[in-house]
Amino acid sequence: MRSRTRTVATLAPVLVAVLAACASKAAAPPGDTAAPSKPAVAAASTAASTAASTAVVAASTAASTTVGAPAGSTGAAVAATADAAVAGDIPDNQAFVAVSSSTGATPPGAGYVISVPEGWARTTDGAATVFSDKFNTVRIETVAMAVAPTVASVTSGEVPAIASSATGYKAGKVVAATRKSGPVIVSTYQMTSAPNAVTSKTVTLDVERYEFWKNGTVAIVTLSSAAGSDNVDPWRAVTDGFAWR
Repeated sequence: MRSRTRTVATLAPVLVAVLAACASKAAAPPGDTAAPSKPAVAAASTAASTAASTAVVAASTAASTTVGAPAGSTGAAVAATADAAVAGDIPDNQAFVAVSSSTGATPPGAGYVISVPEGWARTTDGAATVFSDKFNTVRIETVAMAVAPTVASVTSGEVPAIASSATGYKAGKVVAATRKSGPVIVSTYQMTSAPNAVTSKTVTLDVERYEFWKNGTVAIVTLSSAAGSDNVDPWRAVTDGFAWR
C-alpha cells in the first residue's frame, strides 16, 4: 500500500501538467498556434518598424524629386535648375534707379547717366564702375575714341582682344542696334566667370557689350549673367536708360 501511494503521489504533478496543457489547447480558437517566444516578438517588431521607416523615407524621397519636376527628372537636376535661376534671372519686379558718372569724368565731357538694378553692390575696377548681384554685372567705362565704332571695326579690332583675354571665350555676333540715346554697336559672347570668393565656383556667362559713342568718347556698357538666364527685359531697361550728360 505504501508503495502504491508513493507512486500515485509522484505521478500526480505530471498528470496535472498534462491535463493543464490539454485544457489550454482545447480553449484555443481553431487555427491558433502557440504564442511566439519573447525574442521572436522583439525581432518581428524591429522588422516591422524598419520596413515602415524605409517606406516613409522612400515616399519622402519620391516627393522631393517629383513634386513640381518634369517627368524623369531627379532631385539633383531640379536643384541645378533652381540654382541657375537664382544665379542668373533678375526678378520681374526688380526696381531700377538712375545713377550718374562721378564729377570729373575721364575723358572730359564723358559724363553719363544710366539705369541700374536697385540694391546691387557698387564697386570700381580701375576707371570702370561695376554694379553686381550674384553672377550678374553691369560694367560701365568711358574711353576716348576719335570716330564712332562700326560692326567692322569692332569685329576686326576689339573682338580678337576680348577673345585673347577672356577665359573660356566663345564667339557670338556683332550687330548694330538702336537704343533711346541713339545708335549702338552690340557684341555678344560667352566666357567663364571669375571664381566666387566664398565657394570658388565658376559659371559660364552670357555677355552683351554695348558701345555708345558721342563727340570722341565711347561709353562701353558690358552686361553679364549666368548662361541661359532670361534677362532680355532687364538688360533692355539698363541700355535704354543710358544717356550722355
